[in-house]
Amino acid sequence: MSTYAIGDLQGCYTELQDLLNRINFDAAKDRLWFVGDLINRGPASLACLQFVKSLGDAASVVSGNHDLYLLAVANRIYKPHKKDTLDEILNADAASELLEWIRSRPLLVHDADLNFTMVHAGIHPQWSLTEALELAQETESLLRGDQFKQFLPSMFGDSPDQWHDAITGYDRHRFIINCFTRMRYCEADGRLNLKEKKAPSTQNKNLIPWYSLPARKTRQNKVIFGHWSTLAAGSHNNTEQYNVFPLDTGCLWGGALTAMRLEDGQYFQVPSQQAPRVQPDTAQPSRVQLDSA
Repeated sequence: MSTYAIGDLQGCYTELQDLLNRINFDAAKDRLWFVGDLINRGPASLACLQFVKSLGDAASVVSGNHDLYLLAVANRIYKPHKKDTLDEILNADAASELLEWIRSRPLLVHDADLNFTMVHAGIHPQWSLTEALELAQETESLLRGDQFKQFLPSMFGDSPDQWHDAITGYDRHRFIINCFTRMRYCEADGRLNLKEKKAPSTQNKNLIPWYSLPARKTRQNKVIFGHWSTLAAGSHNNTEQYNVFPLDTGCLWGGALTAMRLEDGQYFQVPSQQAPRVQPDTAQPSRVQLDSA
């Protein structure tokens, strides 16, 4: 049995099937971890969602920002963006069932035997793994509970930007969601900056990737995440010193879809079938050199 963690799909179903063929995935014995953002902007969001859901216990999935955004669109909190590819999900016969499945996904997955933790974007540097698990479960209970629809209009926003144990109510849950699904950079004191999306070394000099803050409490924990496509393929060669493993290699943007086998750390990739295009947070189309595997 092998466990493979897979980067952001964002509706890239053909590439997912190519990758599963590449690793000879067997649902009877292998397990897949998905870092979130199964859907949106790519050509086959419904197919990705239906397939991953159909895997049942063979798949572990955390919520990404696009997955939560779908819940807000479905509940008419936001109007769809012109580049969204969510209509096929919203119009599907099983739409309600699919939306409920998304709503029940965790924000964090941890496997003590494999010694890996998975989130979509990151774990706030001030949180230990135990604290992160507790905070994830706290907000998951809200997302799955009766107050979900009341919370939806307050789910998105950039404040508060700094963590204090005393934060309460929807502000607390919003901060937790922002860390797990949107975070890339922090200031030295742990204050979030949710605007900057560029690759490390090109960002504002006052900003630090969340994983490299010197006081990060999870530095001894192995953390898998997606969300940050401008980190690009091969970035694990630079980030493993921090015990983090970024897997979003920009499949949506013409890059690649990446998997990592957790038992031995081996990487597998397949090229994107999407036309290379400029990412909104970079100056160049995504180009990814495939790793040998």
